[in-house]
Amino acid sequence: MADIDHHAEQRAAFRAMTEGTQEDWSIIAGHFLPFAATVADRVLDHLKLLDGDFGGFAVDRLTHSLQTATRAHRDGRPETYVVMALLHDIGDTLGSYNHPDVAAAIVKPFVTEEEHWICAHHGAFQGYYYFHYIGMDRDAREAFRGNPYFAACEDFCAKYDQAAFDPDYVSEPLSFFEPMVRRVMARPLLGMLATTD
Repeated sequence: MADIDHHAEQRAAFRAMTEGTQEDWSIIAGHFLPFAATVADRVLDHLKLLDGDFGGFAVDRLTHSLQTATRAHRDGRPETYVVMALLHDIGDTLGSYNHPDVAAAIVKPFVTEEEHWICAHHGAFQGYYYFHYIGMDRDAREAFRGNPYFAACEDFCAKYDQAAFDPDYVSEPLSFFEPMVRRVMARPLLGMLATTD
């Protein structure tokens, strides 16, 4: 008979956190760490849901994401920036009305504060290129003027995001970015669980 992994069967005994013990939390940590180590798999799987979703654009949302990341990579941006560029619209499927918030929450532990800010606010900055066509204020980004990351977000949209709807542009495939995603998401830089050297 094959060995049974009894650790996988262990569960905390408490019914309310006020009853938790060291043993309970050791069990939970034993489950959390292997699960957290596979976050890149889940993110890549979710990104693939953008494949074939055109939303009326000339390219599907995955192609747009790949183009954005490819442009950033070819411009010499660091891996954390490139991964943020790849994932900046990953929230489109679950956060149709607030996709930047969803993407920003996913990348936050793994990117710099500036990169996180760009991801969180790119929607308002991208609006400069089209809001006036749909009855909105194209200058919505001006609400953030004075923020130290304003120019960086403006630059992201101008160079990479708004230009990434070209059906003739030859992007790197998702497989090219997969190792980057895995490296970046293997180690939180920000937040409670950030690791230090």
